[in-house]
Amino acid sequence: MARNRRLILSSPAEVWHLLSDGHRYGEWVTGTQQVLAVDPHWPDVGARLEVRVGAGPLTLDDTCVVRISEPLHRLQLEAKAGPFGAARIAMKLIPWGDNTLFTLDWHPLRGPGTRMHGLPVDYFVAVRNGMMLTKLARIAVREHAAGARGALHPLGPEP
Repeated sequence: MARNRRLILSSPAEVWHLLSDGHRYGEWVTGTQQVLAVDPHWPDVGARLEVRVGAGPLTLDDTCVVRISEPLHRLQLEAKAGPFGAARIAMKLIPWGDNTLFTLDWHPLRGPGTRMHGLPVDYFVAVRNGMMLTKLARIAVREHAAGARGALHPLGPEP
């Protein structure tokens, strides 16, 4: 299992807002080349998100299915990547003052990943997930700052 934690300088509601917009996953999920389809009920349990992942010309279509959804608190997905099997992706949002302590746990469920599970694979996944959390935190902080500026100006955010 690869586990990452990150303090995000935005509220759990602001972070959840990003997680609940399936169309935005490509902005912060490392390796996502394109969001192909988003279930209109995302992120309700059973909803699906289809994405193309990869590097350069080497791509694979992946499906994420919501297994647990507790708005503002946690979201668990099962990512299915063709011949590579499936993995559990568990995200937890913990209020930390005005901010969010975000944890991300990744664990292979089926396929070759279960046999390759261990230090080399977990290290690679932890590095990738750390990059994702950095991107997610930057987007959340940027939008938090834009919202704060908009709250100060009755006509909306500054240009």
